[in-house]
Amino acid sequence: MTVHDHWQMDASAPELYERYLVPAITSVWADDLLDRIEPAKGESVLDVACGTGVVARRLAERGHVGKLVGVDLNGAMLAVARAKSSDVKWTEGSALDLPFASRSFEVVLCQLGLQFFPDRPQALREMARVLRPSGRLGLSVYSAIEHTPAAHAFVQALDKFLGAESSRTKRAEHLSCGAAEVGSWVRQAGFDRVDVETVTKQISFPSSLDYVRFQLTATPMAALLKGEDDIARERIIAAVADDVVGRMDSSMLANGRLTFPQESFVVVASLR
Repeated sequence: MTVHDHWQMDASAPELYERYLVPAITSVWADDLLDRIEPAKGESVLDVACGTGVVARRLAERGHVGKLVGVDLNGAMLAVARAKSSDVKWTEGSALDLPFASRSFEVVLCQLGLQFFPDRPQALREMARVLRPSGRLGLSVYSAIEHTPAAHAFVQALDKFLGAESSRTKRAEHLSCGAAEVGSWVRQAGFDRVDVETVTKQISFPSSLDYVRFQLTATPMAALLKGEDDIARERIIAAVADDVVGRMDSSMLANGRLTFPQESFVVVASLR
């Protein structure tokens, strides 16, 4: 079996995202967020920027009983979410103008989405608007890329092989500010009792090559290789992966795997 066969690249980017990134990364952060918020049975819950729906689906799998809604602007990601679960109401819509009445939910969750919103304060105000009094917010967002070694090595390798602008999309996944500023955004949106914690999780991939191939095929960065044929695409992926290995601490490359710390800010807040 070739590496290409192993990855089964005959699927859409959202399907590949669900197949490879969700188990390795986003499910880890989904469980962390749910453990902190612990939505009670019967509480109405909204998952903002739900993507393929891992947070809402994980909550349903935990036996949650009550209104459970996921909203995302990307229809292709929602199509995967709908195929994976009928326990959640999946809705297409913008975080900047949530398609729900005020005071509709008791819990709002937003995992790894805040960094992508073009108007973060507006998105947070919308989350506050749809929450009922005493409602709770759980939110996670990647911190500076330098604090996640594999991502930092990857963007440096991209810049080296594909040009200085090639890493812009990956860098945009991470905030450049600190935890205090994130907490300030949440307070200014109307939340009080705001707690922001800097959290690190260990993330693991079968190899550095797998990590790089995923990044360049199952995310928007696939556009970087869109004009290349299969041979050229594999050559670039291998070159970038080799460069990533050269930038990583040897302790993160044990037994051929790639295992690295990933840092996020995790917010738990509530309304009066």
